[in-house]
This record gives sequence, structure tokens and C-alpha cells, in this order.
Amino acid sequence: MNAESRLSSKGQIVIPRDIREALGLRPGARMTFRRIGDQILMEQADAARETISYDDFKRRVPAYSGPPRTIDEMREGIARIFDDWKA
Repeated sequence: MNAESRLSSKGQIVIPRDIREALGLRPGARMTFRRIGDQILMEQADAARETISYDDFKRRVPAYSGPPRTIDEMREGIARIFDDWKA
């Protein structure tokens, strides 16, 4: 999808309707800008996340079937996952 817009004297750009609708952008949406060479990448700063009900969550996450774990073991496991996720 390609579109063109003009920069106003105030430095504002209108995002064409088809692009706003395709991305689900609404008034007040926060955007981030990155310069990549001579291009500008614009992304949603807080992209909307899918929300699901608690019942859907229970269906999607498999039940734990291993041996019982202590709270400290669970915290260590979560910390390892978070460290891997940040990398």
C-alpha cells in the first residue's frame, strides 16, 4: 500500500485514511519515528494488544504437569524467561 502526503508549515503530516484504517489507527494513537539512512520509519508506540477472556487464556495455556515447585524455583524460572526475552 503506497500513499502520499504533504508536510504542513507546522511540520504535520496527515496519514491517509486507507493506511489509518488498515492499521487501526485512532485519534490519540502514539507513534514513534526512526531514521534509517534517508528513510523514516513510523511505528505505533503502543500497538494495541489482543485481549482475551480468562476462559480463553485457560484454554490456550497448557496445565503444568511436572513435579511441584517452590516459589523461589518459579521466580528463578520466570527471571530466566524474562532475561531471554529482553535479549
